[in-house]
Parts: sequence; structure tokens; C-alpha cells
Amino acid sequence: MDKTLELLKLAKEGDQDAKERVVTENLGLVWAVARRFMGRGYELEDLYQIGCIGLMKCIEKFDLSYDVKFSTYAVPMISGEIKRFLRDDGMIKVSRTLKETAYKVKKARDEIVNRTGMEPQIEELSQMLEIDVEEIVASLEANVEVESIHKTIYQKDGNAIYLMDKIADAQDENETLLNRMVVEKLLSQLEETEQLIIRLRYFENKTQTEIAKEIGISQVQVSRMEKKILLKLRQKM
Repeated sequence: MDKTLELLKLAKEGDQDAKERVVTENLGLVWAVARRFMGRGYELEDLYQIGCIGLMKCIEKFDLSYDVKFSTYAVPMISGEIKRFLRDDGMIKVSRTLKETAYKVKKARDEIVNRTGMEPQIEELSQMLEIDVEEIVASLEANVEVESIHKTIYQKDGNAIYLMDKIADAQDENETLLNRMVVEKLLSQLEETEQLIIRLRYFENKTQTEIAKEIGISQVQVSRMEKKILLKLRQKM
């Protein structure tokens, strides 16, 4: 049993020092996962704190019988905790007062532009609405933050690409990377022939017959081995 598993065993038996050591040794992993979610309207430190909650849950739920490294198990768990936070808490929070102020400012700005054909100064809006300049600036900044994900960053032939599309792409890339880490770790624990079968079948999309010819066994043997390997992978997960 490696050092981390020994510490996890002690932690599950109530050893607080062992639990703290597992946490300390995996804080770098939490930072690495948290960084993948930057640019969502939260500070990295906030995401890190949520990731630490995910790490604590990993320690509690990790089964010592799992034939997988703790870090491999922890990555998707920490990632999931952060994604739940982002989903449940909302991407960005803006107070009702700021929203109402931003609406008044926009309405006043449109009125001045339509009347004079010129963009108004902040001071002019402040006098017109009887609202402090600082409050107007804060409301405009908050409003831009909310609307920025709908900003058009490319348009051609009537087809627009919005910033939110790019954010979604980045999320997909992060998820793919995390999943790839888990899959590669699981595959590394298979025997060489088992790895070959899975790679040919699911990464190169070859049929069982094609695989049988390539490695010199029957198609029936490939079918049986594939089922056995998939069952093994499910158990490791």
C-alpha cells in the first residue's frame, strides 16, 4: 500500500493528522483544477475554496478497495464540486439596485442621444437622474459584465458567434481534458493486450473482426475479452 493510501486508511479510522496530510499533499491538485474554471465571474481563490470542499468529500467517499490512485479519483470529483457551485450559484450576481440604476442610465442616455445626436457625459447623466457619478459608473460596469457573454465577436453572412459560444467551447475542452486524464490512467492499469484492444476498438473504431486479424486471435475471443475489459474498467471507476 502506497503512502497516500496508508494515510487515507488512517484518516478513515479517525486520525485527524493523517487527514490533514492528505489534504495538504493534494492542495496543488485543487489549484490545478480550479484554474480551469477561471473567467466565470469568480476569483480563483473562491474556486479554490470550493475545490477544497470537493477534496474533503473525496477523502470521505474514497474506497480503499478501488484499484486507482487517489489523485485520479479526486480530479473529476473536485471538478464536479466546482461545476455544481457555478451552476447553482449563478455565473454572476448583480444587485437589484445596480440593475435598476443601469436601466435608468440606459434610458436617459438613449433619450439624450435621440435629442442631441451626441453621447452624454457621465456628469450630465448624474445631474439628469440625480444619481451620484460613482453609482452610475458601478451600475454601468455591472451591466457590461452581465451582457458581455452575449457580445458578438465574429459575424459573417448573417451568422454570429457570441462570446458565450467561446466560453462553452472552453468548458467542453476542460471537461474533455479531465476525462482524458481519467481514461488514460485507467488504461495504464490494463495489460498490454487489453490496452491494444480498447485503443483499436474505441479510439480507432475498428471492428472486432479487424482486431482479431491484427492481433492473431478469433473474433469470438476479441468479443469475450472486450466484455471482460469493460467490466474491469467499470469496477475501477
